[in-house]
Amino acid sequence: MSLQTEPLDRVFAALADPTRRAILAKLTAGEATVNELAAPFALAQPTISKHLKVLEAAGLVSRGRSAQTRPVRLNPAALAQVDGWLGDYRGFWEQSFDRLDAYVKDLQQQEKPR
Repeated sequence: MSLQTEPLDRVFAALADPTRRAILAKLTAGEATVNELAAPFALAQPTISKHLKVLEAAGLVSRGRSAQTRPVRLNPAALAQVDGWLGDYRGFWEQSFDRLDAYVKDLQQQEKPR
């Protein structure tokens, strides 16, 4: 495994879990405490903390300090890595869809009565 793919591997591993994706979705509205993040789930706070540790290790979230709480916030830089990786394939898919569209139009032209 190369050093360049390891961070991306951690991000994808973190994103593989639906609870962690839901936590990230909640954080798009702004920072939240662990208890606020745990509220919509039927999970104990320690379980949510474990999910947060995975997200933090992947660089997807960070924790701050505010008086006695440690609010969690989304780190968009890690998601930008994913977007960059997907962007490498975006051109391929767009070209494939363009070729498919041209093929379908050609078939439709051939089927028209003359």
